[in-house]
Amino acid sequence: MEDGLLSNPDGSPWWMPLGVRAAAALVRGLGLSWRLEYRGVKEYDRILAGGERCIFAFWHARMLPLVFTHRGRGIAVLVSRHRDGEWIARLIELLGFATARGSSTRGGEEGVLSLLNLAERGHLLAITPDGPRGPAERLKPGLVYLASRTGFPVVPVASAADRAWVLGSWDRFRVPRPFARVVVAYGPPLLVPRALTEQAAESWRERIEESIARLTTEVAAAAGEQG
Repeated sequence: MEDGLLSNPDGSPWWMPLGVRAAAALVRGLGLSWRLEYRGVKEYDRILAGGERCIFAFWHARMLPLVFTHRGRGIAVLVSRHRDGEWIARLIELLGFATARGSSTRGGEEGVLSLLNLAERGHLLAITPDGPRGPAERLKPGLVYLASRTGFPVVPVASAADRAWVLGSWDRFRVPRPFARVVVAYGPPLLVPRALTEQAAESWRERIEESIARLTTEVAAAAGEQG
């Protein structure tokens, strides 16, 4: 049988649309079972109420609860062009996100330009600055570049659960178990200057990385995270 008979017109496997719908239903069902708690939401509410825009930044391993809690809001997410990126892009689009395809490195001009275009159309932005392949919890310079270009504040975000499956992926991706206690927290916004020297950009990279790391540690302790 020819390969074309087993794929969609865009070249993706024939089963991908069904698989994505099943995954979206699983995320919704799993999320509805969680006992959600929020921290630091005043700043987030202020941003929404004022019609402001920002860049949410969080570690790749902890994105699943955030996909559920922020679904249906049209937030624009940077998704890699790696093979698994197509699956992720379709999934989060089905859950009500916009997507920009590209890299989180400074050289990822395509992804940055796509996000800038979506920002101009009024979208909030989101990025996992250690993705798509790590190193885990090490912030790549693309986020600093994006924040400087847009003038949007970076809002650190973290999630943690008292019970979760930990996958054997590069980032030890965490999937909160059904009925888990899940804590989602927002940190103080960080406004990166538009004009940056190379040294200043590195300083901001370290500062944002530390902010996300500190918030993640606090949230993990608050949730009673194990492992």
